[in-house]
Amino acid sequence: MSITRGLAAALSLFFSIAGMCLAQQPKAGKQGGTWVGVGAKELATAMQDTAKFSDVKVMTQLVYRCFGKQALTQGKAGAKVEQTIVAWAVISSAPAKVKDSRGVLIGDMQPIGSEGLQVLTHEMPNFAEFEYKVEADGMTLLAGTTRVEHYAMPPEAMPAADVPQGRVETFTFTTSKIFPGTAREVTVYTPSQYKPDGTAALMVWQDGSRHADPKGQMRATLVADTLIAKRDMPVTVGVFIDPGRKANQKPGDKAGNRGFEYDSLGDAYVRFVGEEVLPEVQRRYGLKWSANPAQHAIIGGSSGGICAFTAAWERPEQFGKVLSWVGSFVDLRGGHVYPAMIRQAERKPIRIYLFDGRNDLDNPFGNWPIANQNMAASLKYMGYDYRFDFGECYHGSKGMSASLPEALRWLWRQ
Repeated sequence: MSITRGLAAALSLFFSIAGMCLAQQPKAGKQGGTWVGVGAKELATAMQDTAKFSDVKVMTQLVYRCFGKQALTQGKAGAKVEQTIVAWAVISSAPAKVKDSRGVLIGDMQPIGSEGLQVLTHEMPNFAEFEYKVEADGMTLLAGTTRVEHYAMPPEAMPAADVPQGRVETFTFTTSKIFPGTAREVTVYTPSQYKPDGTAALMVWQDGSRHADPKGQMRATLVADTLIAKRDMPVTVGVFIDPGRKANQKPGDKAGNRGFEYDSLGDAYVRFVGEEVLPEVQRRYGLKWSANPAQHAIIGGSSGGICAFTAAWERPEQFGKVLSWVGSFVDLRGGHVYPAMIRQAERKPIRIYLFDGRNDLDNPFGNWPIANQNMAASLKYMGYDYRFDFGECYHGSKGMSASLPEALRWLWRQ
């Protein structure tokens, strides 16, 4: 592999992983006596409040909590985005303004006090990605690229007093023989309605812990609580599996084995799940679920999405349902061949939900929107039970988060 192609590979995998980790802006307030961040939306609201905006001390603290005092003083405070509000801040003795890459004025920054602190908040169109620069006295103080991508959190992802919550437990799995030398967290969700009679369904999630996080982007366990209570999906055990960390990595590090496990074709990963992880889950927690593959779903996004499809493709007798969003059906490790393979192989008993958007990745390894459209076209040609929702999303989980309740209803429909 050439140096150029090797660098491109590293950048592609980095942005693929980073895109999946997009998080919501933190809420302002005190937690355990420590101030936490202020989002761009709260800052914009404060700036429109005449009484609050005139209080220099209050506004200065809000700006520091939004951007970070050290980042501001070092001139490294990049744009902050919340929903469709974008905020900028600098410290400069000269009046500053924000322009786009064409030099078109986005807005003049407003001074706070007399020490040079200046702020601008501006509402931008949804699904906008643009370059900006902050200028003062003809000099560029700050420049960067930012993105606006806002989806409302679905009501099914919010805890409700009348919805029973399932039990969530986590353990570290370190004894894999298929992926030796790796360690990973496995989160197990058991719905409150579970009965040990072998009738429960099963869903396996890749990149598991962040999707099981009740305060994260996906909030899959809360969605499952709601849908199970409404009987929109069966009583379903969830097994959320993180990708493997290598021996020299610590908990919290980006999993070094992710690309190898998820993007590789073949049956290694599905054997890992079926032969190693699921038996350990059953042993630890005494769980039992249906043996019917139509009651088994496997789920993931990006590289986790192609991983989910590969698992069901290789072992349809184990997984009869797939949910994939912004799936990496491109040439990271040969996954671009799937549309042709689907057309040339006998149809398999798999129900498949795909989700992607026109703003997804386009890089030397492929065009994600086209790759997912090709997957959908091949599934349609072969008469699969499939659904493809195509919208505006970027590479990440925000779009899927908003659509997850509907996707699971469709996937689990009778």
